[in-house]
Amino acid sequence: MFIYNVSTAQLLNISANKMRIIPAIDIIGGKCVRLTKGDYSTKKIYNESPLDVALEFQDNGIEYLHVVDLDGAKSSHIVNHKVLETIASRTNLKIDFGGGLKTDEDLKIAFESGAQQITGGSIAVKNPEIFEGWIKKYGSDKIILGADVMNEKIAVAGWQEDSGLDLYDFLDDYTSKGIKNVICTDISKDGMLEGASVALYIKMIAKYKNINLTASGGVSNIADLMILRENGLESAIVGKAIYEERISMKQLQDFILSNG
Repeated sequence: MFIYNVSTAQLLNISANKMRIIPAIDIIGGKCVRLTKGDYSTKKIYNESPLDVALEFQDNGIEYLHVVDLDGAKSSHIVNHKVLETIASRTNLKIDFGGGLKTDEDLKIAFESGAQQITGGSIAVKNPEIFEGWIKKYGSDKIILGADVMNEKIAVAGWQEDSGLDLYDFLDDYTSKGIKNVICTDISKDGMLEGASVALYIKMIAKYKNINLTASGGVSNIADLMILRENGLESAIVGKAIYEERISMKQLQDFILSNG
């Protein structure tokens, strides 16, 4: 049985698997916020300066960062690219960026602002020809497919709309077109601090053996990360658990050290 208070020694003995930890910075109005289940009315501001948050992550051994432009997701075009540019220019973090990327110009701005990868979700559903063009132009290492789900159906438009599209049909289509990196968020888990959708991820990994799957949503403590690692996740995004101090920076350091 996993316990919440895990020591470095225990971590080192539990797993030889590797899993990347990717903290999330969600942005509204230039500030670091978190939502619950994608509901904008639940917005909670955690820091006025996303850069300060990013620098703290870097100072504690974090190498990767997931930045979401929530204003962009709501308005269907990139909005907070200046925040992205500031973080990218002032840190060495490898940033993937999403939210509101709908046009070639949006994508150009994101990459020019310092994103090393971009995540596309709604665009992959509503304008697949554009998204497929991005895969061909930039390569599958640069383009991440965002699969945001509720009851295994894809949600779009900042999770405000149910597309009616089945998760597995969606993945079948895009893996056949070369997608290798997938972030899957179970919306019912997002911001709830009740544990990740482990069963869903196990099912996905069994079906799609050649994708790099990133878990997103629900991580509440270091034990949740250990469970995801034990079940073969390539990486996991962590947000609210860090901001609510359910996971400490020391625990993240120890977890990274324990990667085999």
